[in-house]
Amino acid sequence: MPTTLAAHEQSISKIFGGDYVFRIPGYQRPYAWTTEQARDLFDDLIGFMKAGGSAIDKIAPYFLGSIVLIKPEAVPDSDVVDGQQRLTTLTLLLSAIRANVPAEAAADITQLLYERGSQILGTQDRFRLSLRPRDLEFFQTYVQREDGFADLIELGQQDTDSRQNLVSNGRLFDDRVKALSVEDRVALAQFIVTRCFLVVVATPDLDSAYRIFSVLNSRGLDLAPTDILKAEIVGGIETRLRDGYTKKWEDLEEDLGRAPFNDLFSHIRTVYRKLKLQSTVLKEFRDFVVKEYSATRLIDEVLLPMGEVYQELTDAAYESTERAEAVNESLRWLNRLEFNDWIPPALAFAVRNRSKVHAMEVFFRDLERLAYSMLVRKVGINDRIDRFSKLTKEIEIGADISDDDSALQLSPAEQFNTYRVLSGQVYDVLSARARSALLLRLDGLLSGGGASYDFETITVEHILPQNPKDGSRWTTWFPDPAARAAVVHTLGNLALLTRKKNSAAGNYEFDKKKEAYFTKGGISPFVLTTQVLTNSEWTPEVVAARQAELLATLERHWRLKDRKNPLEGILKTVAA
Repeated sequence: MPTTLAAHEQSISKIFGGDYVFRIPGYQRPYAWTTEQARDLFDDLIGFMKAGGSAIDKIAPYFLGSIVLIKPEAVPDSDVVDGQQRLTTLTLLLSAIRANVPAEAAADITQLLYERGSQILGTQDRFRLSLRPRDLEFFQTYVQREDGFADLIELGQQDTDSRQNLVSNGRLFDDRVKALSVEDRVALAQFIVTRCFLVVVATPDLDSAYRIFSVLNSRGLDLAPTDILKAEIVGGIETRLRDGYTKKWEDLEEDLGRAPFNDLFSHIRTVYRKLKLQSTVLKEFRDFVVKEYSATRLIDEVLLPMGEVYQELTDAAYESTERAEAVNESLRWLNRLEFNDWIPPALAFAVRNRSKVHAMEVFFRDLERLAYSMLVRKVGINDRIDRFSKLTKEIEIGADISDDDSALQLSPAEQFNTYRVLSGQVYDVLSARARSALLLRLDGLLSGGGASYDFETITVEHILPQNPKDGSRWTTWFPDPAARAAVVHTLGNLALLTRKKNSAAGNYEFDKKKEAYFTKGGISPFVLTTQVLTNSEWTPEVVAARQAELLATLERHWRLKDRKNPLEGILKTVAA
């Protein structure tokens, strides 16, 4: 029997209506979206809604991507092959809105979360979305049923990541929704339900569903946006030139590799659009890049120059007769970041100033400073894109980006907030990847530059343990628990290792910890860790001195001396 494939754009009112009853199969991974993804979704939705005007029905459709289902024809039961994170998070967001709107609107939202059973008809409650068996009852109790959300956000630490993510994301949504007026809360629900769409791809069997999933998501031989653009752009070139431009296109794709080549188009889109992606890369590249050029000019003046520069940036392979290594040193550290939003302004600057060695050195030194400050201050993706887009615009109009008011420079308040985080509990505040990048940058500064960090595993470990044993030398040096807590997560008490963390070894006495845990063969490749090995004791005075030294190193490198507390003026005014 032939396989029937169906693909339709469906509003959320349809998605969570009677046409579909979603089930997350047990073989799927648990719910994994964290507050970062939940925050980005909320910010995108509210930003798009407010930009669209006051009339909800006049706002342009907002596309949330695609989902892939195993779904027989004419039957609502649907196994979710791809899309559970979005469906789960949307359900959670609607639940948060329901808990914060008047009863009539709340009742309307409930219908989207589950269909009540009937005692008279003998039917059971039917939930629009059923999670994996392990989380099924939890999700129904705390998210889908009417009175569960208030209990959800009061729950303590959960024993699984999926449930903890639901609790954390629920709290975030509750805070964000409560910050809106009641009218805006209802409007947001209306916008989500009537103006937000998913592309639903349905097929009746597992094999074809997974084939579709791999085409939509893999980086293998799938039809990427760049393939479609190639057909449109190169196909529009006159016949006698087409073969030559086809070769230019394909040579660049081969040099970069397929995945980086696709990423390049996304970055070029951002250079021209200067906003976070609101539709698809394909549509926005067409609308904001392709329309500006003839096909040949687009390839010669945009794609090839930016492609060459992009490879230099991502490989840290800038070439010049002088100071190239200083530029590449900054690029190596930029490429260690957990985000790549810095690439569009870097492309815009380098493609214009590649031959100006001094300008390249200063720009990438300052770009590293800005990007790492954002990392330390935990600036969200929307604010990062906004800042880097302002910088791109300044570059394009030839503004003085060394000026204090430039988007490239840190304001006194930003310097203050960067320094405040660095001088505090950095281990506790930053994510594992962020604190690893920060400590490696610090180690690179202490080494004088040029150090190599090509290790399979790099972790950040405490010197004074988080929970030292009673009667150990640690508690002799730090008898006061409050004094321990004040320094345990600070820079002065952290070291780098080339092995996975070991909780038992982390509690060794200092001498044994240095020998058996902090080194291999008595040697550490990190200056930060070697510093520790030279000490025979780890007292509060040693930690304080090391904290001051490390903080001063970062303060000098990132030029934080002009920092100013943004609340200082307010406090003086209040005091007066």
